[in-house]
Amino acid sequence: MYILLLSIHGLIRGHDLELGRDADTGGQTKYVVDLARALGERDDISQVDLVTRRIQDPAVSTDYAVPIEPLGPKARILRIDAGPPDYIPKEQLWDHLDSFMDNLSAFLHEEGRWPDLVHSHYADAGYVGARLANLIGVPLVHTGHSLGRDKRQRLLAAGLDGETIDSRYNMVRRIDAEETALASANLVITSTHHEIDEQYALYDYYRPDRMVVIPPGTDLEQFHPPRPEDPPSDFAAEIERFLDAPDKPLILALSRADHRKNIVALIEAYGECPELQERANLLIVAGNRDDIRELEEGARTVLTDILLTLDAYDLHGKVALPKHHRSDQVPEIYRLVARSGGVFINPALTEPFGLTLLEAAASGLPLVATENGGPVDIIGNCGNGLLVDPLDRAAIAEALLRILTDPETWQTYAERGLAKVREHYSWAAHAATYRARIAPLAEQAEPIPDTQPLRRRLIYRDRALVTDLDQSLLGNPEGVKRFVALMRENRRCTHFGIATGRRLDSLLTELKRHAIPVPDILITSLGTEIHYTARLVPDDFWHDHVDYLWKPGAVRRALQDVPGLVPQGKIEQSRFKIAYHYDPSIAPSVEDITTVLRNRDLSVNVVHAFGQFLDIIPLRASKGQALRYVAHRLEVPLEQVLVAGGSGADEDMMRGNTLAVVVANRHHEELSGLTEMDNLYFAHEAHALGILEAIEHYDFFGACAVPSSEESAPLEDGT
Repeated sequence: MYILLLSIHGLIRGHDLELGRDADTGGQTKYVVDLARALGERDDISQVDLVTRRIQDPAVSTDYAVPIEPLGPKARILRIDAGPPDYIPKEQLWDHLDSFMDNLSAFLHEEGRWPDLVHSHYADAGYVGARLANLIGVPLVHTGHSLGRDKRQRLLAAGLDGETIDSRYNMVRRIDAEETALASANLVITSTHHEIDEQYALYDYYRPDRMVVIPPGTDLEQFHPPRPEDPPSDFAAEIERFLDAPDKPLILALSRADHRKNIVALIEAYGECPELQERANLLIVAGNRDDIRELEEGARTVLTDILLTLDAYDLHGKVALPKHHRSDQVPEIYRLVARSGGVFINPALTEPFGLTLLEAAASGLPLVATENGGPVDIIGNCGNGLLVDPLDRAAIAEALLRILTDPETWQTYAERGLAKVREHYSWAAHAATYRARIAPLAEQAEPIPDTQPLRRRLIYRDRALVTDLDQSLLGNPEGVKRFVALMRENRRCTHFGIATGRRLDSLLTELKRHAIPVPDILITSLGTEIHYTARLVPDDFWHDHVDYLWKPGAVRRALQDVPGLVPQGKIEQSRFKIAYHYDPSIAPSVEDITTVLRNRDLSVNVVHAFGQFLDIIPLRASKGQALRYVAHRLEVPLEQVLVAGGSGADEDMMRGNTLAVVVANRHHEELSGLTEMDNLYFAHEAHALGILEAIEHYDFFGACAVPSSEESAPLEDGT
């Protein structure tokens, strides 16, 4: 099996992970690297690719600019270009994900092999993973790591208003991407039951029967208890300079500087308990810093609050807050604390999983952890510590004292942790369970085919122009004549295609009425059907491909009583398109209608266009998906495809690597959200004249490669 893992944001490399550098470089980055390595060591896995974004930024290591980095004989990191070369926060990646998808597809096409399974991590990768898996016809596995709806609730509770949250965190797009991923996923892997019951349950596409708990592993070679032969810790001197009595046991909190990690409450609990101060020192490892003033706002605020709280309780000489640590020192830090007879604590307000708890337990440390989230499963399985309410400072202090003051309890928890982590949380055990769970999914794969002989003659053309019909190409008879003449002049090097919401018969009628030659490519019924050439050769694979999860009867029943939705005439309906007239003055919002369908577990695409039409089509179908499929079949780079449209139904054709033009019609405002895209041109002219304007703007035919007579000779099968 060839598995492709997607983890797009953050800093990912095979060594010295910069965990805690910022909010995007947390436990997920370590998890995906370890997962790729563990799967790559199995005999029943042929290849594992961990795909992330390529970063060329002097502010970060040049490691993140290397296109391919080996992780082992059968595992590697692939870095794909998308958006600016700089390292940017995940909230700023959304407009570049379609380019990421297109560049990744092009890479896989060049490699000549499609994965058997795609596994996406987090919402941004879920967006790309759903599109890739739906396009190439392979199963999708998804892991959310953290979820937008849950985060939004927490931010609202913290006092932020909804508009600020949506703007700052791009929350609307994130949640929509998560819903799309859940609609497409054959399997959702979580780390804890808490995620399924409390977080995924907030989503319209909540399907617990497709969700399974497979807790991540920990590296038992790297994380182990102190041994007599271990060399002296070079980190000990770093923390001793903070402490008046460095021989006391250490209470260790290790996380990034994030308010959710609740470090200030831990310091307050320690500061309010003289007995705890007498018994132990507090060690806080909260990322790396040179100057707090130069950190991003969130980390700067947390570290400033930490320093103010230390001063308020006069804890100088009792708390160590080192400025730097290397990732390879983390196991050493755990062992240093274990050797002191100390305790590891995770006081987070909520913890999706708690990888540091496993690392600490594997190093021989008892645990105190938040009762919210993953630690419930970990301590429940291992019996090696105590759960506390993270908002109850007295309870935190009491739990720490209970372990620190009773050597027998300390020893029992330490020994249980060592045994149970090996039993439940090794990477070998994780990979074995993972492989067993995905085995049935691989049988469902129907990889995208290569170009068939019947269509082989078309691949000699090196570019394509694909346009919507109504209100894009049509609308100005003189413009249509000029457009047709120009396409005839360049027909030897350019494919001509139309992508429309009309059925095939309706399209052919309109083409004849306006004297437009039958195109090379006919994408009809909003991308649900594809035909080629004037012979109208159907693409049977695409027909079967889009039938995935399609339940038209259930869709009609779900929407039959929705006000403001009136079925269009039979001529606008098709096997894979259910078409309605939409009256916005009466009907619910498109978002509410989408929610109705999601709540019925109907995996579909909802397309709203021209302000008055609403179409329901299969999940795998859209104009953009069909266009990318055709480009693959004809071996035309998307960078050499010019797409013309003028309504919301055309948006996904225009995102990504295609050249695009929005013609000036009265519905072009539906595409106003694309104004920041570099490869999108808003024409001044309407209809066909706008397309002609874009052809000149891009000099689209200037580099047209006309094949030689030998190249363009018919093949033996007559095509």
